[in-house]
Amino acid sequence: MSPAEEEKSLPLPQRWPRASKFALSACAAAVAELVTFPLDLTKTRLQIQGEAAVRRDGAPASQAAPYRGMLRTAAGIVQEEGLGKLWQGATPAVYRHIVYSGVRMVAYEHLRDSVLCRAEDKTFPLWKAVVGGMSAGAIGQFFASPTDLVKVQMQMEGKRKLEGKPLRFRGVHHAFLKILSEGGIRGLWAGWVPNVQRAALVNMGDLTTYDTVKHFLLLNTPLVDNSVTHSVSSVCSGLVAAVLGTPADVVKTRIMNQPRDKQGRGLLYKSSTDCLIQTVQGEGFMSLYKGFIPTWMRMAPWSLVFWLTYEQIRRICGVSSF
Repeated sequence: MSPAEEEKSLPLPQRWPRASKFALSACAAAVAELVTFPLDLTKTRLQIQGEAAVRRDGAPASQAAPYRGMLRTAAGIVQEEGLGKLWQGATPAVYRHIVYSGVRMVAYEHLRDSVLCRAEDKTFPLWKAVVGGMSAGAIGQFFASPTDLVKVQMQMEGKRKLEGKPLRFRGVHHAFLKILSEGGIRGLWAGWVPNVQRAALVNMGDLTTYDTVKHFLLLNTPLVDNSVTHSVSSVCSGLVAAVLGTPADVVKTRIMNQPRDKQGRGLLYKSSTDCLIQTVQGEGFMSLYKGFIPTWMRMAPWSLVFWLTYEQIRRICGVSSF
């Protein structure tokens, strides 16, 4: 058998390992996103609530929504807009995770195995895991930033309707085209800096924690590479990711949701640093943790669903464990 014929006889994961891992991680992320999306919508609404810059910009008092907690916000969405609105913006969110999770997972494994190089006994120093996790998250989020922008803006459409404002978009594709026509290519990457900063922090919590905890358990406890180990590691990763990522997520959400001029420049915030300063000065430091509970409550099951699904899909397809 010639080398070419031998290569064709190999399973797809062995012929195209990176493409296969991209597809597998994208599938696992889509499942996790659909299961936990209502919590993401609730989190986004909480982060916009009480925005000081909007009040200073001259918004009518009648449009100022009363402060609500997580449960009241979720119940209010169902009561005022309908149950289906809990999944408003889910389509671009799935698109986003296909790109984001696919790129970050492939990038992290490449950095871990080929660039930073873990030891033969599978140990991977924490500092290398931190560098790998932050780099992979930043790369993945940069490519996925336009889909994240559409997701955030579509999540706010139901609120605009209740406030008597005209809806901005008819659907996902219309949103992409409208943002592109109004702000150009630059407009599609509005808020990409805090977006990438958040992704770097979240993945320092998610990828770094999962990888470190999993291999620590495998090397130092009687646990084996199964669903129990995956579950413990994913719960830890979800908590750390929520603590590290929530402040950057609040800044990212506000920058993405702010009104813009014809050149695509924000009217409320000049930069992520300006948004951070205005938020803390106008609403206090803890405003950076608005939406923390739904963020954590979403990240924990998201991580659990994603990692369990991802590890099982890899096993079924004959790809080595993460």
